[in-house]
Amino acid sequence: MLNVKTITKLAFVASIYVVTTVWNPFSYDAIQFRISEILILLCFYRKEYAYALTLGCFIANIFSPLGVYDMIFGTLATVLSVFFIGRCKNLFVASLIPVVFNAIIVGLELHYLIELDLVASMVSVALGEFAVVSILGVLVFQRLSRNVNFMKLIEANQNCEKDICE
Repeated sequence: MLNVKTITKLAFVASIYVVTTVWNPFSYDAIQFRISEILILLCFYRKEYAYALTLGCFIANIFSPLGVYDMIFGTLATVLSVFFIGRCKNLFVASLIPVVFNAIIVGLELHYLIELDLVASMVSVALGEFAVVSILGVLVFQRLSRNVNFMKLIEANQNCEKDICE
């Protein structure tokens, strides 16, 4: 159940995603290194963060040079990613999900809209996503998941120690 406290946290996460994406010069185009994508792993611990990340991605993509196409297809990659991350039981495997979806969907988008080589665009997006989510994100969340206060703050209700989860 979503209460006011949880909705406020979701709004805060969405806003962090937007700000860290828009201010990062490597969030769009051929080289994508969205630090904000680390937040996608919140869905591993609580599925409801999917709402925040989908909204945050959509708003951030308003500022994309690809405009409405990125708002649709970039957000689609996030929707698919958060859906499957929320059902995953292994953090590293969960981190690979957005690597695959973004490589395919955003790679195709870059290929068709700005005529980048298909394989090069898919590989470029995958490498950036892998570096941010599967390396940096996993390291950050492995550390944070051992912090009882952090897990309570994010209201973790899955994939955590029984005494920490709600």
